[in-house]
Amino acid sequence: MELAERARRAGDVPIGAVLVCGTVVCEARNEKESRRDATAHAEMLVLQEASRRLGAWRLAEATVYVTKEPCVMCAGALVAARVKRVVYGCRDPKGGAAGSVVGILDNPALNHRVQVTGGVLEGETAEQLQAFFRAKRGEERI
Repeated sequence: MELAERARRAGDVPIGAVLVCGTVVCEARNEKESRRDATAHAEMLVLQEASRRLGAWRLAEATVYVTKEPCVMCAGALVAARVKRVVYGCRDPKGGAAGSVVGILDNPALNHRVQVTGGVLEGETAEQLQAFFRAKRGEERI
């Protein structure tokens, strides 16, 4: 959630991700706005950095912790990277790809299935996102 807060302070949607493979390998925050890059989601950045640091694209023993349910793009990348497990905070009823809208992470039609645990600190992570969007609409200050 601290990474998500850093994203918010930088003007991005507050989402943070940590990749663990025995120990913390790397962490990232959403950087879509600051990079002006639609693919600069926290999950994508953490996968890229982990692959660089570990010298491999297959992250079969990795767990990714993220504050919000992954979108379709991120879920596809998590499957492609063969990530073992994803643990996320709040659900995304408009774009979640871990079951809220579509189920990509554990889809039996795909070549890899990711173990999913959702709803960890769901209230806190949802409030963090909702506060950001309320502030964006001018309803409150953060």
